[in-house]
Amino acid sequence: MFTRRYFLRCSALAMAGLGAAPSWLLRAAAQDGRKRKILVAIFQRGAADGLNVVVPFFEKLYYEMRPTIAVPQPGKNNGGIDLDGRFALHPSLQPLKPLWDSGELAIIHATGSPDPTRSHFDAQDFMESGTPGRTSEDGWLNRALGPVEPGVSPLRAIAIGAQLPRTLRGSRRAVAVNNLQQFETRNKDVASILESMYATTADPRLMASGKETFDAAKMIESINRNPYTPANGAQYAGGFGNALQQVARLIKADVGVEAAFAEIGGWDHHVNESPQLTNLLREFGASLAAFARDMGDRMEDIVLVTMSEFGRTAREDGSGGTDHGHGNVMMALGGPVRGGKVYGRWPGLEPEQLYEQRDLAVTTDFRDVLGEFVGRHLGRSSDQVFPGYKPGEPLGLIKS
Repeated sequence: MFTRRYFLRCSALAMAGLGAAPSWLLRAAAQDGRKRKILVAIFQRGAADGLNVVVPFFEKLYYEMRPTIAVPQPGKNNGGIDLDGRFALHPSLQPLKPLWDSGELAIIHATGSPDPTRSHFDAQDFMESGTPGRTSEDGWLNRALGPVEPGVSPLRAIAIGAQLPRTLRGSRRAVAVNNLQQFETRNKDVASILESMYATTADPRLMASGKETFDAAKMIESINRNPYTPANGAQYAGGFGNALQQVARLIKADVGVEAAFAEIGGWDHHVNESPQLTNLLREFGASLAAFARDMGDRMEDIVLVTMSEFGRTAREDGSGGTDHGHGNVMMALGGPVRGGKVYGRWPGLEPEQLYEQRDLAVTTDFRDVLGEFVGRHLGRSSDQVFPGYKPGEPLGLIKS
């Protein structure tokens, strides 16, 4: 049986000209002059080394514990990019420095989940569900969308990838698009038959799902009719850059996007970390900067937040890498973000300050970060998004 997720993932068919404009498109056109708040979630799969992404160069112990992989202090050869006299960006993240200087980029250090697992699979599930220690069938970003209402765009929540991530699974409408450019009409006869099957089914849920599928596919094919050129000279890099370019294209098409998800893997560096991290962060930083440049003034209504399932050990291992750890770093950028600041309480790197005497401790729950964006930016209740969680003191990440 064809499902909406399968249909969009395969991208073998995209319907165009199969009827009148759907109600959600007419509604989006009527609201064209109204600002729409958008939240973009980025997942760094594999457990990024937050201590080398945003470097605590003021900590002598950082260099003692990482004699071969530590990022040199600012001012030295291949040194970090000084942010505030204490922390520095990895040199590959140079494209993000202008966003820091303009107050659009915030760093939240020593963040993570209170759950102690060092399993990639479990930690990713817990973080994407927003329920540390237990897996939920739906994801935090799906719950953040609020209730389904008539006329809501089938493209209100999009994920760039082969399948819908747990972050966006749930009762609210969300679709996965592997590649916008792969949407093309291959067989109009088959398309008409499938649309007829959905329209005449006795199952109202299947009928609604089918209608959303065809509406989404029509809109994507319509978008593809016009070539896309990133604005303001933005240049995306690599596969991650391509994903962010597709997010940008869908947002700028004004099809009702409220939430978007993209991911970048390859962060599990047990061996020979330095050159791998350098290359990966080059793609990561350039792509984030390109997205902000491409979106231009639209960034005034967009918050982009990054996360990874857990951090790495404070000490390097015997192979020039790091093992699975605990505390990590998150980033947030956008016009609503109160940037130019490193947030969170720094726990220190002394043995008694480390989590289990080996990892950076978590002093800011990742739900505190996401909860502020859900509540202050999207205007949703964080209680419903993160059930049972009592947030700590507000970090103040969103401008008043």
